Amino acid sequence: MENVILITGAVGGIGTAMCRELAARGNNLLLVDRRPDETGLAEQIARHYGVEARFRLCDLSDADARSALLEDFAREELRFSGLINVAGRDFEGAFLEKSREQMLFLLRVLVETPVDLAHSLLALRDERRRFLLINISSLAAFFPMPYKATYAAAKRFILDHSRALHVELKDIADVLVICPAGLPTTEESRRKMAAQGLWGRLTAQQTEKVVRRAVELALRGKAVYVPGAASQFLTWLGGLLPAGAVAGFVGRRWRAAQARVAAGLSKPMPPATK
Repeated sequence: MENVILITGAVGGIGTAMCRELAARGNNLLLVDRRPDETGLAEQIARHYGVEARFRLCDLSDADARSALLEDFAREELRFSGLINVAGRDFEGAFLEKSREQMLFLLRVLVETPVDLAHSLLALRDERRRFLLINISSLAAFFPMPYKATYAAAKRFILDHSRALHVELKDIADVLVICPAGLPTTEESRRKMAAQGLWGRLTAQQTEKVVRRAVELALRGKAVYVPGAASQFLTWLGGLLPAGAVAGFVGRRWRAAQARVAAGLSKPMPPATK
């Protein structure tokens, strides 16, 4: 395979949208996910877009499994033209109510994995092409967030790491980090967005549109993409306020949202339409 872009978390909503967008642009794809490709996504993409698409089952949070995967790439002499780091997870709720393993898992998936893959695949890049590196951060990266403390801090790491690589690798790569708020890709995500009330609805974005715009901006040399005017306003406002005040406000909103869910006052948002 030549002109190969690796997409992690490929079976999920954002990952699948990325697969379709990049395949439509003529890229061959290597799909990686810890969940099996039960719907035959790789085969569908190859047939529909006329590109090569392969699937590899791998739990990227497992350092040994990840190393074995990278060793396979080197042995197969694959040369990559891009990496899309989508794989992620969140365990929302009180810090002391979460297990040690949950917190360490978040750090392995959200910090260790994207750094390791970027470093390794850039070493295996196709030097005839510019490398495309897109990381998925979050609107949460701009704020200290009680009840999502580890997640938000990890996403802040990805935001700053991507910004730095955007400058450092400008001669060989296009590096973009996406910082979305709500993307209604699953029932759980729609429930959480609905619990946020008005701001949940205002910041919600359609996944396919976000992905398409992200790829366009990356190829035009942009470093950071915050989808939606409401989310952009929040990042601007948050930057003006003291961090302690922001953390207090976020904590109060989270507790109020959980109270609405517990009282049965919040219903999931409907699935996004294309």
